[in-house]
Amino acid sequence: MVNKMKPEYDFSKGKRGKFYRQDMKLNIPIYLDDEVSAFVEKIAARKGIDRASVVNDLLRGDIKLAEAME
Repeated sequence: MVNKMKPEYDFSKGKRGKFYRQDMKLNIPIYLDDEVSAFVEKIAARKGIDRASVVNDLLRGDIKLAEAME
């Protein structure tokens, strides 16, 4: 099935790149496996912090280990 533009869409006055920002950072969602998510949730609940903080802390630890092995 091919989707076609409706005739009432008028982009003749549109400006390409109007909202583009070269230095803009995007927060891309990361999807965790079920067992990883449960592990992170358990740590977050025990420490009383949010899941993002737990994931960032774990990844920072992995970064330190990886850098030490170089």
